[in-house]
Formats: sequence, C-alpha cells, structure tokens
Amino acid sequence: MGKKISAAAQQEAAEELAKAMSSFDGVSAEIDSRSSGTQVRHTVSATSTPESWRQLAEALVTDYAVDYCSMITGIHWPEAADKTWEVVYHLMRTGVKDPAAIEGVVQPNITDAETLTGADIPMEIQISISLPDTREPMVASVQDLWVGADWNEKETWDLVGIDFEGHQGMRRVLNPHETPVGYHPLQKQHKLRYHGFEEMYDDAQGFMRKPADAGKIK
Repeated sequence: MGKKISAAAQQEAAEELAKAMSSFDGVSAEIDSRSSGTQVRHTVSATSTPESWRQLAEALVTDYAVDYCSMITGIHWPEAADKTWEVVYHLMRTGVKDPAAIEGVVQPNITDAETLTGADIPMEIQISISLPDTREPMVASVQDLWVGADWNEKETWDLVGIDFEGHQGMRRVLNPHETPVGYHPLQKQHKLRYHGFEEMYDDAQGFMRKPADAGKIK
C-alpha cells in the first residue's frame, strides 16, 4: 500500500473544490482544517440556499466525484434570528471505483495515495442549508443521487419534521408508524430530554430507572 496523501496535496484539492462550489449562486465554501492528533486533514465546509441546493448536489456527483452521503443532520432553531430550520449534509468523496468482488465479497482497493490527483483525492464535505420560519420546512431531496441519503432523509423528517421534496417512499423509520401526523420529537416545542421534561424516562415495568445523565444539559 502506498504512503498517505500529503497534507499539501489534500489541501490543494480541498481549495479547488471549495472554489468550484463557491462559483454557484447562493453557495459559499471554505476550507476547514481538522486534526486527528497525528495528521491534519482539510475538509470543505459550505452554505447553500435552498434554491441552489439541488443544482449544487448534481454537480458534486457528476463533475466532482462526490459519491457518498454519510449523514444528514436536521436542526430546529425557533429562537435564532437568522433561521428557524437547518439541514446539514455530510458528504464524502471516497475515491473507491469498481472494487473487485471474489465470491460475492467486495475486496479493498489497494492504492498508492501519492499518485492520486484532482477528483481522485478523497474529501469530506459539509453543506449547511438554512430555512426561514415556516410551518412546512422543506429542501430538495437527493435520494436519487446518493443511496445513503435515502434513510437519512427519512430519519430527518421523522425526528425533526423537515421534508424533502421529491423523496420517494417517505415514512417513519424510528417513531412508530401510528405516530400522530405533525409530531416530530426533536422540534424544540416538545421539550424532550435535557429540557426539564422527564416523563419519557418513566419505566413501564416500574423499576424507576433513569439514565445517569438525566437532568443534565447537553
């Protein structure tokens, strides 16, 4: 196996991607340097308007080889001045292409990292989309672009109530299917967990157990 990608090469690739993303209307991207304790890695952190999100996502797939959606975070900000809702997409460019399979088991690609250039260099991308005050928060779905977005968009709608326009088969995935329409537990008005409401800790079997962090602010 080859050596690790040099920090300089990884930074250059991140800067190029951030510049390309910032060329879209309504998108601003910059480099965020993070350390694992042994090596600094450069990621791309961006903001996008809801109107520009879908076009940006399509370009990331077709032009910049971003191939994986690892997580989607939905946040309710009822007291914020600049937004009421926020969706954060956590994306990756893995660089994994056409891995071999032996008897149905996918084999790891062995790559000399020092030979990687441009869109072949792995990258982490984080994109935040802010939404104004609305009773029906929604952004365009990217379920058809990244398979990892499918379950993550469902989870974000189920827990936070942010919908994804164009998503096929939206349904509850963590809450019971009979959960009342319009109820999404991580909307702040429900005051669940760490907000002075402890009924959810009641033990149906009567053991009076509560987690060690009950009552603490997280």
